[in-house]
Amino acid sequence: MLIGLWIRDVVLIEALDLSIGPGLTALTGETGAGKSIILDALGLATGARAEAGLVRRGATQAVVSAVFAPPPDHPVWAVLEDKGLDYRTDEDLVLRRTLSADGRSRAFVNDQATSAGVLRELGEHLLEVHGQHETVGLLDSRTHRPLLDAFGGLGPQVAKVAGAWKALRAAQGRRDELADLVAKAASEAEELTLRLGELDRLDPQPGEETSLAETRAVLGAAEKALSDIGTAREAFDGLSARMAQAIRALERARERAVTAGAGEGAPAVVRLIAASTAIDRALVEAQEAEAAVDTAADAFEFRPDQLEKAEERLFELRGMARKLNVAVEELPILRTRFAERLRAMESSEDELKAADAEVAAARAAYGAAAAALTDGRRKAGETLAAAVMTELAPLKLDKARFRVAVEAVAEDRAGPTGVDRVAFEIATNPGAPFGDLGAIASGGELARFALALKAALAGRGAGPQPLMIFDEVDQGVGGAVADAVGLRLKRLAGSGQVLVVTHSPQVAARGDAHWRISKAGDAERVRTAVEVLSAEDREEEIARMLAGAQITDAARAAARALMHA
Repeated sequence: MLIGLWIRDVVLIEALDLSIGPGLTALTGETGAGKSIILDALGLATGARAEAGLVRRGATQAVVSAVFAPPPDHPVWAVLEDKGLDYRTDEDLVLRRTLSADGRSRAFVNDQATSAGVLRELGEHLLEVHGQHETVGLLDSRTHRPLLDAFGGLGPQVAKVAGAWKALRAAQGRRDELADLVAKAASEAEELTLRLGELDRLDPQPGEETSLAETRAVLGAAEKALSDIGTAREAFDGLSARMAQAIRALERARERAVTAGAGEGAPAVVRLIAASTAIDRALVEAQEAEAAVDTAADAFEFRPDQLEKAEERLFELRGMARKLNVAVEELPILRTRFAERLRAMESSEDELKAADAEVAAARAAYGAAAAALTDGRRKAGETLAAAVMTELAPLKLDKARFRVAVEAVAEDRAGPTGVDRVAFEIATNPGAPFGDLGAIASGGELARFALALKAALAGRGAGPQPLMIFDEVDQGVGGAVADAVGLRLKRLAGSGQVLVVTHSPQVAARGDAHWRISKAGDAERVRTAVEVLSAEDREEEIARMLAGAQITDAARAAARALMHA
């Protein structure tokens, strides 16, 4: 609800502060008094195009602030959230626009700088204008579907369709992922099979590189050690024979000494015996040493082909690792991974079939829910059309015909709101084809049609009701038709807030509040003023509208009758 309008230096308005209440507020005054200026100022605050001509002559800038009090569930709060603007749902919403004389403008929401586009987006949720020069809201076919859904109480069906659409999109997403996997698998399977075959033949084992490297190091050392042992073994070749020969030579020397007459105790004989005994001991130890060297050689267990095999195996492992661009220790892991990948590829075909079935089921569920919603919309459309037709005749639109077109959209245009394009259409004369609401040429007729449609939609759960502005909706009509206009405006205002610019006393008499717009001044300075009328002043203003310049008692009596009808 709009609760306040603060205007400075807009056209003929120098300064104006208005407090606005609920219900129907009538704006009256002589032609040219400036009633439209107030609407222009409100449009400026809600993002309308800013033109330098709106700045009052002699002023440097125009400023307009519109203060709204939306309920906590109003959609404007979501807009502010989306734009990153601070707000509190328990506080007023202030839209402000400044316009300099050179045409530059600035926009603010709760004193936070923003753009005119944001003000306009907020304004689309906060007010509707229906009048001589523009009708916003109803002419936008994007509003027709939600209006029809609200009128028909189709919220649960809409929610069901949205849920089915979400489930369908999720199923399609899963299916597409699997399809991508299968497509990639077709190109990867041959390569994977080849690489896995190579790894299976190689059969790499965890820790094998380290083990082979250690074996190679040991075997390399053993080969060199055996060479050294061989050199040592060669030193024993013929040693035992030579030592035995030495013992036999000493034994002959001893025998010759004894034969020559030397006794066994002779010093020379004793020394020969000692030398022979020592060589004998050395012969025994040499034989033991030779055996120890042989035993040491046997301990290395070296086979010439063993080192060659270890080096060949290590070369194969490292070659495969380079080929697959991994470390040798990762080969067993990669082998397992390749096998798992191939198994997944084999099972993905079955999973894809299951995903296709899931998509088909989700599509069927969505189709059924959307079809039920379409049926509900068509029935609601017929009911709404009948209700609007009932409203048209009293508003002097009895020749017009109205219908709600519910048409299927292209398959690729289906979405969370269903498969329908909803459009309110009208034929202005008998035999004329149906067209969009813009086919109504007269601004007054268009405003009255909007009133008829709004009257038919009123109270049917359409969410927070925006401020509705009707500019000279009674243009070109009077008497019973003007009274019908006033009655419907009053009914609309019962659940919301309506401003009406009117020249009709029948309409003004229905107001809960009444503003009289007047223009005063001289050749140098002209100003527009707004006077909030009391009950007595209202009677006088309505009498003036009935009688003209000369207000009679009969006009006053007629005014009272209208006000209390």
